[in-house]
Amino acid sequence: MSIVTYHADDKIGVITLNNGANLQDLAFGEAMLAALDQAEADRAIKAIVITSSDEKNFSQGVHLNWLMAAIQEGRRDDVRAFMYTMNKVFARLLTIPIPVIAAITGHAFGNGAILACACDFRVMRSDRGYFCFPEVDISIPFLPSMIEFVKLAVPYQRFNELKLTGRRAAAEELVADHVIEAAFPDAEATLAGAMEFARTFNKRREIFGEHKRRLHKHVLAVMETEDTPLIEELKLTV
Repeated sequence: MSIVTYHADDKIGVITLNNGANLQDLAFGEAMLAALDQAEADRAIKAIVITSSDEKNFSQGVHLNWLMAAIQEGRRDDVRAFMYTMNKVFARLLTIPIPVIAAITGHAFGNGAILACACDFRVMRSDRGYFCFPEVDISIPFLPSMIEFVKLAVPYQRFNELKLTGRRAAAEELVADHVIEAAFPDAEATLAGAMEFARTFNKRREIFGEHKRRLHKHVLAVMETEDTPLIEELKLTV
């Protein structure tokens, strides 16, 4: 099975992460872009749901073994390509003219949590799984644009605390902070809830996309002007 698959369920485009912990590397980013292309190309699609087929994980974030091996082997262009590709994924989510709902059916750590924050809405299971930014403990700083769009999804005080402590947050707390729209008792109910919410949308793409482009204009500018120099010099750790 492909690491990311896409199918249409009536008027909902469903993007499923299929690679266990759904660790993110260059192949993951390219597969995500291809799935988003499929959803946007189908004019019948009214909303997108991103979920995982793994019983424990939504996405555990960057594939650190792949990343460290690429650096040690001198494949710096591969690392840059990965970073630019994931920025393209985030930019697509922030601007695609269709509502995007993350159905967080397991752990969302690091880039997995950041991926969920790039979506328009999030729902999460409450029986297992955490939302966490462990970058502070693995000595990897956020790119500037990540800070900008995660602040739109997570209230600043909570984001500041989670980012600087690396603490794991559960669904009930994220509901209280309005990070997620709702918590559901298990993975099946979470996906069902995301699909039900998705079916409430029937917005004109032109106006929905314009709202998103204006809302995230500053994020895209930061991605271009501040992220690019850091990616080029590969300042990945401190």
